[in-house]
Amino acid sequence: MSKDVMRPWEDRTKQPRERAEALVAAMTLEQKINQLHGAMDTIDIYAMTAQAREAGTDMDALATQIRVERHVEGIDELGIPRFRITNGPVGVGMGDGTPSPPATSLPMTIGLAAGFDPALAREYGSIIGSETATLGQHVLEGPGVCLHRIATAGRNFEYFSEDPYLSGVMGVEVTKAIQEHGIIAMGKHYVVNDQEYERFRTSVEVDEQVLRELYLLPFEMLVKDAGIAAIMSAYNRVRGVYATEYRYTLTEVLRHEWGFEGYVQSDFWSCRSAAPSLNAGMDHEMPDAKWLNEDNVTAALRDTSLEIKTVDRALVRRFTQMFRFDQFDRPYDPGDIDAAGHGARARRIGTEIAVLLKNEGGVLPLDPNAGAIVIVGQSTYVDDACLGGGGSSKVLPLYTVPPLEGMRDVLSGLSGSASVTKITVADDLTNLDEAKRAAAAADVVVIMAGLVATEGEDQLGMSMLNDQNRLIAEVGPVNPTTVVVLKDSNPVLMPWIDAIPAVLETWNQGQEDGHAVADLLFGVVNPSGKLPTTYPKTQEDTLAARRPERYPGTDEGDGYPVIRYSEGLQMGYRWFQSQGIAPLFPFGHGLSYTTFGLSDISVDTGSHPGRSPITVRATVTNTGDAAGAEVAQVYLGLPNAAHQPPKRLVGFRKVTVAPGDSRPIEIVVDPAATNHPLSVWSRGDHAFVTIPGEYAIYVGTSSDDTPTQHRFTVAA
Repeated sequence: MSKDVMRPWEDRTKQPRERAEALVAAMTLEQKINQLHGAMDTIDIYAMTAQAREAGTDMDALATQIRVERHVEGIDELGIPRFRITNGPVGVGMGDGTPSPPATSLPMTIGLAAGFDPALAREYGSIIGSETATLGQHVLEGPGVCLHRIATAGRNFEYFSEDPYLSGVMGVEVTKAIQEHGIIAMGKHYVVNDQEYERFRTSVEVDEQVLRELYLLPFEMLVKDAGIAAIMSAYNRVRGVYATEYRYTLTEVLRHEWGFEGYVQSDFWSCRSAAPSLNAGMDHEMPDAKWLNEDNVTAALRDTSLEIKTVDRALVRRFTQMFRFDQFDRPYDPGDIDAAGHGARARRIGTEIAVLLKNEGGVLPLDPNAGAIVIVGQSTYVDDACLGGGGSSKVLPLYTVPPLEGMRDVLSGLSGSASVTKITVADDLTNLDEAKRAAAAADVVVIMAGLVATEGEDQLGMSMLNDQNRLIAEVGPVNPTTVVVLKDSNPVLMPWIDAIPAVLETWNQGQEDGHAVADLLFGVVNPSGKLPTTYPKTQEDTLAARRPERYPGTDEGDGYPVIRYSEGLQMGYRWFQSQGIAPLFPFGHGLSYTTFGLSDISVDTGSHPGRSPITVRATVTNTGDAAGAEVAQVYLGLPNAAHQPPKRLVGFRKVTVAPGDSRPIEIVVDPAATNHPLSVWSRGDHAFVTIPGEYAIYVGTSSDDTPTQHRFTVAA
């Protein structure tokens, strides 16, 4: 056919699905199979993982070894472009290129959630979407909206929080922003991939109500509120069936109930079959053709375990999204990222997500003229920017700002006279005495410590590695003006907390670590983050303590570990409140360099309580002497008949207030919203229902600090 003659799928006046159907109708079987999978030589990821662990290779190093070009081959004669895929969700990670191109290394997603700010999530997603487009990619594998069920889970840094509503709100905004740049966003990992232990083998057993109200909920929000274009299926089994073959979640829930119109891609090497996966609703295998290859697909078509219409359906779903985002007509023309501009934005985001956990005696912010300041810590946290989580999502940074350089830059900008030096403590603490002497001689000590988690393996415990707790416990008390700066992928234990006056959680900050942390320490920016996950006093207080069936699972006779979510809805702060266990720092906790008051709180439940939107109004007053931001949080308590934990988060609002000023806020809780704020899952009705009875609205500034209560009744 002459190139001058428009083919049906090239007609831009047609709807994306019409164009996709026309294209698939014109394809040969060989071409169709070619488009069902990625295009790299098959490698044995299982063998490589086992060999790496035997050799003592960490998973981050393994990810570098298996760095691949993430793409699907194009078909020039049909005008199908090479389909370029890049990993997320903490920036543009492993993409289609050799090597993967550098990009802005952003703070980890767990930190973004600590911002409790949808607008901040929108900016975060905009940076990612913009850079993905600039680098000529078509898909960004993110956001990740699994939950922090286990505090030691290796990919918590990629996920937002322990709360499904907070995770959903932030994930929706990230998704919208990514897709505004003509990029397909891909929600992951669907579903209950909440731990990395034996992720290729483990089966998760979870009650339907728990699955609906917690673990499926943020995915439902991505589909209904963000119009997400793609979903990535998980590695693990769900109720004994691999997630890539589980028709109930992939088709019945995702498509028939939620109306999802995008496509489902396998996580890399998570596909385990040809016909069963396609029949269940998985549409695309990555990164190779281990299963959806010509031999397997043609054999399945021949024996009728697979229908050609099912193959067509899978392709139409993906091509529809490519047409939706104009990816067929976009030339491959990668450009240069605005490194300075995006770096400045990353720095600002980094300052708005830090959580001030403790600040006795007003140690923070530091005086720029404080005299001699010494930074103490192990190399990962003091010698260079803490880029964060390991594995396939790790971003190759455009540049980095180490702590010492960043602190000196900020001091220079403030015309401060303080001097800053650094002591790098060996991982085996052999020079700990040197650090103690330096701390005793300094005017201010800043201990930097933390935890960098990685894909592919969970931590053995909640303590920071390399005996950092001992480092803090011995160095901290030497000087009364000591600040601990935590740089974490996960919540950590703090057995030294009573001996340290000030603790600032900054998370794994990414490339602008040095500047962002210094901005916070010297009060250029006032911390305003809130914990998106609970920090327990001890690991024994967590839901899986002494309960191996909850984690890491037990072999129940099938030969693989089975993890039972037998805690039900009691996960995260719901667990601590249901069990009456006081955490070290609760979900939603975060201090400021100023103080705030919540007043004039009113709750309007509307003309039909339970069906009408609930409007919570309050006044936030800055009662201190520094500008800052506070997050008002609204929780809901359900009737006793619902058999629910005491509270669930249903609304929040972050507001910046000048010292001495007041700002009115309004938070609307809509019973019809996709997070089903007033409802519980009914197995009998196979739907979310609102139970008659007495409800309680709690308003405050953390899950454990909700002094204002308002009760209302939903009639039968």
